[in-house]
Amino acid sequence: MNILDAVTDLVLETFRLNGRLLVTGDALIADLGLTSARWQVLGAMALSPVPLSVAQIARNMGLTRQAVQRLVNEMERDGLVQFAPNPHHQRAKLVLLSSQGKTAFAAAMRRQGPWADDLATGLSGKQIATAAATLRSIRQRLEERTEDGDSNAE
Repeated sequence: MNILDAVTDLVLETFRLNGRLLVTGDALIADLGLTSARWQVLGAMALSPVPLSVAQIARNMGLTRQAVQRLVNEMERDGLVQFAPNPHHQRAKLVLLSSQGKTAFAAAMRRQGPWADDLATGLSGKQIATAAATLRSIRQRLEERTEDGDSNAE
């Protein structure tokens, strides 16, 4: 298989995997009032050492600010997050986990461990680490090209 076919196969398989992860993630946490998208946003906030704005969450997750803003607004209405003043920017509020959001995220993470163990059955740590490193390298290349303003760079 030549490199073009290999990269195309990897991209298509990544799209399929993303779809499956979203469907199974949604099913795993539906009764917690979460979706995979909400879980991702809560995770970005929970794992950050400092409070983040919507734009920062979006940037960290590789999503659009508008998509994250919509999710955060819904989650605020549902009591999962709250807004706080941002000392660095008057209009861009910080998004904080509420106690309900912390509880929901912790419950989701308790389920994630056994789910991940099951997914890893039959795979070695080295295989998983190699796959993650490959995907990370491709993502970083895409980010560098986007930051340079050249999304079609070869």
